[in-house]
Amino acid sequence: MTKIQYLDKMRGIIDHLETSETKSIETAAGYIADSLLNGGVLFTSSIGHGNHEDFLNRAGGLAAIQYFAASIHIKAEVPDVYKDRPRESEENFDKLSAEVEFLLKDSPMRGGDVLLIGSVSGKNAHPIELAVQARKMGVKVIIFTSLKYTEKVESGHPSGKKLFEVADVVIDNGAPFGDAAVTIPGYDFDLLPVSGASAIISGWAIFERVLVKMAEAGQPAIVFQSINRPGGQDYYNNAVKEYNKRGF
Repeated sequence: MTKIQYLDKMRGIIDHLETSETKSIETAAGYIADSLLNGGVLFTSSIGHGNHEDFLNRAGGLAAIQYFAASIHIKAEVPDVYKDRPRESEENFDKLSAEVEFLLKDSPMRGGDVLLIGSVSGKNAHPIELAVQARKMGVKVIIFTSLKYTEKVESGHPSGKKLFEVADVVIDNGAPFGDAAVTIPGYDFDLLPVSGASAIISGWAIFERVLVKMAEAGQPAIVFQSINRPGGQDYYNNAVKEYNKRGF
């Protein structure tokens, strides 16, 4: 039988989540359940290299998960010779900070909501600033990152902080430095990343606990069925209507 290293690596990631991250998973689930049961909304932004769309409109998944994305598009042409005019990094950050603050305030996000954010390295300025600004609004921020990775890189945020330092709950996805985890002879460095799969597994583990907590509170969440089952599209449509009526 051919041995597939990647499967072994993912078993190791699952073991890590089970042995080291269950407390954080439980805390995250508590924040989400409390928010949903008290008029809040659960948002997911980009979760790094994991596909946030795996959480949306899925069979057996929460109807309450909503995607958060926003951008400002500027249309302002200059001659080609001026395309790469330098801009001081601080000015770049001031622009980013102002954009994030504006977008959040103009969005339907409110204090008491919950936001999922991911970055395997945890160094990039945009997700860090998004977390900072969201928490200022009273939003609980749950992040997916690699603590082994982030300890070896420098923050791109002017504060010097990394994503795990500006979150309410940190889920360590267990990825190694550089993310790739499989050694294959003939290549000069490790291959095949694990952070994306880990983020998805972590998210569904959190949502399981959310569903349990809400059922135990006597207010089970609205969930979806596959639209490909007989009657599935009607069930989905009715679930969306019910979600819009009561919010969870």
